[in-house]
Amino acid sequence: MLIKNLKITSSCIIRFNKVIINDKIDYVKDNYAGFPDFIRSVYRNYKINYPKFFKMDNLSKLGFITSELLLKQKNLLSKYKNDEIGIIISNSGSSIDTDIKYYNTIKNKSNYFPSPSVFVYTLPNIMIGEICIRNKIMGESSFFVFEKFDPDFLCNYINILFNTLKIKSCISGWVDFEDDKYESLLFLVEKENKKNNGRNINFEPENIRQIYKCLK
Repeated sequence: MLIKNLKITSSCIIRFNKVIINDKIDYVKDNYAGFPDFIRSVYRNYKINYPKFFKMDNLSKLGFITSELLLKQKNLLSKYKNDEIGIIISNSGSSIDTDIKYYNTIKNKSNYFPSPSVFVYTLPNIMIGEICIRNKIMGESSFFVFEKFDPDFLCNYINILFNTLKIKSCISGWVDFEDDKYESLLFLVEKENKKNNGRNINFEPENIRQIYKCLK
C-alpha cells in the first residue's frame, strides 16, 4: 500500500564529473583526470571535513559524498530519532571494483599480499555503514543488487517500512562504481511537511524515474 503523503524532499546526483542537487548543476570539474581526482575535488569544493573519507574505497567515497550533499541543509537528527532514519540503496555490481582489487592481492601464491584495509570494503553494506556512522543513523538499512535501477521495488519496499512504522525518513537510491565508471543518485523520503525546504515531490516510481533521467 502506497502512502499518499510521502515526499522526496531532496536529491543529489553525481556523474560525468558533475554534481546535480535538486535537478540543478551545482558543481562541475573541468579537466577530468579520473574518479579519484574528481571525488577529491568535490570533497574540497564543499569543504567537507571527515578525514576517514580518504581511507574509503571508491564505492564508499561516491556514496558518502552523495549523502553529504544530499543532507547538506538537512539536520535529520533535529527531526527524527536515530532509529527512525533508514537507508535503502542499490546498484548493479555490488562491491565488484574492490572485490577485483582484493582478488589481485591473493590470486598469485608467489606474490600473496592480502590487505585487511581493502578486504573490509568487499561488501557494499560497508558504504551504508560509513554513511550511518557519519550521521549517527541507526534505523533500518539494506543494500540490494539489481541488473538495473528499479524504482518500483524501492518505492514498494520503503512504503512497507513506513507502513510498519519502522522508519519516519529514508535515504535511498542507486550508487554504482566499477573501473572508473560511476553514477550515484540518492534522494531523501519524508512524510509531507509544509516546512520542508527544497523539494516536495510525490514519492512515486515515475517521479523517481524522472529524477534518475538526469543520470543519463
